[in-house]
Amino acid sequence: MGQLADDVRRATPARVLAVAVAAVSPVLGIVAWLVWAGLPAEWTPERTVTPQSAVALTFPAVGAFLIVHRPRLNMAWLMCAGGLAAAVSDLADALMFRAAAAGDLALAGWMRLPANLGWAVCGLTLTMLLPLYSPDGRLPSPRWRPALLLGWASITLTFVRNTFREPPPAAGYPFPRVIPNPLAVEALSPYSGVLAAVGWTGIYTAMALAALSLATRLRGADPVLRRQIGWPLLAFAGYIVFLVAASFTDSLMWTAIVWAAAIPFAVAFSVMRYRLYGIDTVISRAFVAAGLVAVVSAVYFGVGALSGLVVSGYGQVAGVAAALFAGAFFQPLRRALQRAVDRLLYGAVGDPAVLAERLTQAVRRGDPANALTSVVGVLRDGLAVEGVAVEVADGEPRYVESGRVGERPREVPLVWHGERVGRLLVGPPGPRRFPAAHNERVLATLTPYAADVAHAVRMAADLQRSRERILTTREEERRRLRRDLHDGLGQTLSAMAMTINMARLSLKSSPEAADELLRELHAGMAAVTGDIRELVYGLRPPALDDLGLARAVRDLAGQPAPDPAVGAELAVEVEVEGDLGDLPAAVEVAVYRIVQEALTNVRKHAAASGVRIVLQRERSVLRVLVADDGKGLPEGVRPGIGLGSMRERAAELGGICVVSGEPGGGTRVEVMFPLLTAPSEALA
Repeated sequence: MGQLADDVRRATPARVLAVAVAAVSPVLGIVAWLVWAGLPAEWTPERTVTPQSAVALTFPAVGAFLIVHRPRLNMAWLMCAGGLAAAVSDLADALMFRAAAAGDLALAGWMRLPANLGWAVCGLTLTMLLPLYSPDGRLPSPRWRPALLLGWASITLTFVRNTFREPPPAAGYPFPRVIPNPLAVEALSPYSGVLAAVGWTGIYTAMALAALSLATRLRGADPVLRRQIGWPLLAFAGYIVFLVAASFTDSLMWTAIVWAAAIPFAVAFSVMRYRLYGIDTVISRAFVAAGLVAVVSAVYFGVGALSGLVVSGYGQVAGVAAALFAGAFFQPLRRALQRAVDRLLYGAVGDPAVLAERLTQAVRRGDPANALTSVVGVLRDGLAVEGVAVEVADGEPRYVESGRVGERPREVPLVWHGERVGRLLVGPPGPRRFPAAHNERVLATLTPYAADVAHAVRMAADLQRSRERILTTREEERRRLRRDLHDGLGQTLSAMAMTINMARLSLKSSPEAADELLRELHAGMAAVTGDIRELVYGLRPPALDDLGLARAVRDLAGQPAPDPAVGAELAVEVEVEGDLGDLPAAVEVAVYRIVQEALTNVRKHAAASGVRIVLQRERSVLRVLVADDGKGLPEGVRPGIGLGSMRERAAELGGICVVSGEPGGGTRVEVMFPLLTAPSEALA
């Protein structure tokens, strides 16, 4: 508690001083503007507002704000000192011209000193020290000290030259009278031009190195620090660009002034880590736009010039060719620049293509369930959110989550070839928050991969369920066979054994009774033979093995109706197209049972006079059609056990069974079974 109280006591004077500077600097700047406004036209310079004027208004205020929150932040003190120096320099310049206009040239000459000194302090603190020490208040490394020394030496050299140079001659002087310099050193006059060139070259070089130091920090930083560096990097780099451009095009000076006023806010965002994610979008779009303009312009003018030389005299052709080449370069270049900027800002997780490759490798190494875990892990890392989950419809696992998606996650549908297979749930942003534009690019790239994995999970689950159904069906069939053998055939055989014993005992005493028992035994043997035939027929119709599928279906068509009063005159036509001899056994049984059930329904319910059965074998599919001319399906009909069994038999083999018909228009049963292509056909 005592240490905290000491910090508060020491911090309070600092806050008071910072607030005082923040209040004094704008006042000095406004006074300078008023002095400029009151000057006679002949004593008014061509430009009275410079980047220094904007610095005097914004830097001290933002610096004071930072000092109130972090009194020991050296960058904030640099901003206050530089802003106050800029205000002093602006006011001294204005007072110099005011004194000269009033005739007091001696006072005007002495005002050069505070004006030059304020300019030097402002330049050193804000264009050299501030970017070098951003955003954490320390140099990137000791290797950057030469850049700091270069800036200090260049500004000092320029300050000395401006302070001690000889006044210019009266001839060509832009003002009514020459303002003298009481500190002029005549011996420096021959070297004035050289000093100016060396000084300004060093200043611009040091400014570029200061901005480069931020770019160097950016390369080795983590995602959060990169966004923290991004604000001052964009601000200082933009100011340098506009300042250099203004030296060639005077109209761009106002852009440099506005940009200079915005620099302290960028530094404040960086220091306070407030809304750092916004700089990603700003830098990304700025770099992509600048790169597109530069390269597309170069391509356009280069192709235009080349076309003009090749087809001289046809300017329109050259223009069209240049436009076509520039347009062709636009979209690939935009994607390449976007990937480069994403890698620069976010590292390995910034390039969606790298994330996609990482996801592909993870999917190859594991089964679908583990691949789904890899999907949510890569997506969470690439989106920098607190959690990502994937929910798969009818899948196993049905739900996989990495982190925490929260109560109101964003939902992204997973669609595989037009079929929705699940949904992707994206949680709230995490500490390494990425901008929305970057997240949308990641989602657009990785969502198809997630949909593929979700579909694979569904297929794996369907396969597992199919295996379970096969096992269940097999066990049920074994149970049925056991029950039939035990309850039917077993009981019959036991009774027959008892009959044989009774006949043997009564053979000598009562031959007639023994003969009657043997007759009953013979009848029982016929019943046992029928039971065994029924069991065998339930496993696989013997007609398929004896006759083949085509003849077995024709045999079904020729069987009489169960009730002679119903469908006695039914005419059945069977058409066979293609070779049905090498069909899988399961397909043969399914087709036979479906045709059998369809004919039974026709004979019982359709009141039809004719039925057409078509078996059509194609390269990779078998089509079955059973169509009658009966009364059709009534409106609102519900499928019964028979129709349901036909659909189940088709679905078990991956086929489709469709039953259709209108009242009075007959009924159609259409079935399609997929077939594996024969090896000889596949090679043909």
